[in-house]
This record gives sequence, structure tokens and C-alpha cells, in this order.
Amino acid sequence: LKRAARLAPAPCRWNSGLPMNIGVLFVPQQEAWVVERMGKFHRILEPGLNFLIPLLDRIRYVQSLKEIVINVPEQSAVTLDNVTLQIDGVLYLRVMDPYKASYGVEDPEYAVTQLAQTTMRSELGKLSLDRVFRERESLNASIVDAINQASDCWGIRCLRYEIKDIHVPPRVKESMQMQVEAERRKRATVLESEGTRESAINVAEGQKQAQILASEAEKAEQINKAAGEANAMLVKARAKAEAIQLLAAALAQQHGNAAASLSVAEQYVNAFSKIAKDSNTVLLPANTGDVTNMVAQALGIYTTLTKPQAVKTQDEMPPAHEDSHSPATEVLKAEQGSSS
Repeated sequence: LKRAARLAPAPCRWNSGLPMNIGVLFVPQQEAWVVERMGKFHRILEPGLNFLIPLLDRIRYVQSLKEIVINVPEQSAVTLDNVTLQIDGVLYLRVMDPYKASYGVEDPEYAVTQLAQTTMRSELGKLSLDRVFRERESLNASIVDAINQASDCWGIRCLRYEIKDIHVPPRVKESMQMQVEAERRKRATVLESEGTRESAINVAEGQKQAQILASEAEKAEQINKAAGEANAMLVKARAKAEAIQLLAAALAQQHGNAAASLSVAEQYVNAFSKIAKDSNTVLLPANTGDVTNMVAQALGIYTTLTKPQAVKTQDEMPPAHEDSHSPATEVLKAEQGSSS
């Protein structure tokens, strides 16, 4: 039992028991044993088999080279905007130099814990309450840098520091909740207004495109209508020209002038019969009752208009036998008989 106890792993430095020097010692992995010879530092035993002189050499400190986790107690800290917080954390460190860790500080765990608490209060005093929650990573990094600068002479290196809990006073917590709700209502209002704006812009763009398309359709309609009217006018003009040519050809034939005179006389008489139907005001010549005179007047107008053409026709055509009973004379006689 005594031999098993001597070969058991050595406890950490903050434990009360230390291994006894029996001359032959086995140091466990990730541990460093600090040996003193006659009260003075002699050497550090490495893991494995080691030999010491009994009575002269003494194992004074046992340092663990593993990563150590230290719970930092909860403490009060005042922020830049005078808000008192209750904050705690977890500290991760490792012994890098067993000699400095043994002779540089009396209790490394207690020293690092107090340094972490004071550094935390100092860093929180530089930040406002809102920035404390937003910049937790930068706050942890600042605490780690401050601890490493102070603990370099202790042979200890701080690996990281994590904030566990931040306790806010109840009234401040209610104010923060109201602020969060107000911020959410503000974002909802902003999003709603942006949606209304986008909707109005889309409606305006749609109306603009509709007006552009309507104007283009109206333009195309007017162009098509103008083209149709132009084509209709050309067709009417061609038809009228052909009608005039046919009429001229008919007039050039035998008894064409008599037929034209009969047509003019009929139109002249029909015009007077429609005057009273179109308007209340009627202008009539003095000899309205004399139909023969009216027909003769119409024929005179037609003869005046067609005289140059008749002269030209007589010059071109040979003289024909005059017929006292021409169709025009017979038409006049028939008209006089019907009027009487």
C-alpha cells in the first residue's frame, strides 16, 4: 500500500498533499514537479523516471500543465450610462512556466480571478448598456489581453474569457423591453410605408404604360383611318373620272346633247320641288309658274356651258341633216302639255 501511494499521481499545487522523496520518482504526463535542494530551487522534474537524493531534495510545488477552468464569481459593475449590472464569467488559463507560477505569485488561481474581476469592471465602465450586449466578443478579448499583460510574470497565460450571465435591474429590463417593442413598431411602420410607396410606384408605372400603349394605339388607329380615307378618296376619284369619261363618251354619240338637256331639265324641276321641304325660307324666281320658261332657262345654262365643246365638235364632225322634230323639241312640247 505504501508503494502504491508513492507511485500515485501527484496532486495539484492547491492541494495539501505533496509526493515524498524516496529517491526514485515517476512524474505523470502534463505535470511539472518543482524540486528544492536544501531550501533552494534545484530543478523541475520532467514526466517519466527521475532520481533524487533523499533528505537533501524536496518536492516543493506540483504544477499541472493542463488547461484550467476557473469560475469567476458574480460581481457588480457600473456602465458608462450609470446602469448597475451583475455579471459573472468563466476563465480558461494554462501554466506556461512552472518556475514563475511557483515563485512569482502566492496563489495563481486567486490572483487571476481578482485580476479578471477588476478588469471586467474597468472595461464595463467604458461601454454603455447597449454596447455591452452588442460587443461581448470585443469585451472578452479586451479582458484576455489585460490579464495576459499582468500575468506574464506569473508564468500563466489566459487563453480565453467568456461572460456567462448579465443580470439587469428590473426597471432597466422593463425599459429595454419597451424600447424593443417601440423599435419593432417603428420597423413595422417603416416597412408598411415602404410597401405603400412601392405599390404607388407600381400603380403609377402601370398607368404610364397604359397611357403610352393607348396613345400608340390611337396613333395607329388615326394612321390607319387616314390611310383608309386616302384610299377611299382615290377610289372615288378614279370612279368619278371613269364616270366622267363614260359620260363624255355618251355625250359624243348621236343625240347625246338632247339626253343631257332632258336630264338637266328634270333635275332643275326636282330641285324646286324639294326647296320647301328643307327650309322654311324659300326663294323662287318670278316666273315659277311658267314651267316652259324654267326648262328653257335650264337648257340655256347647259347650252352656255357646253357651247365651246359643241363648236369644237361641229368643227370636227361633218354637218348632218337638221331634223325639225329633234328629241329636245319633242321633250319640251311634252313638258308644256303636262304642265297645262
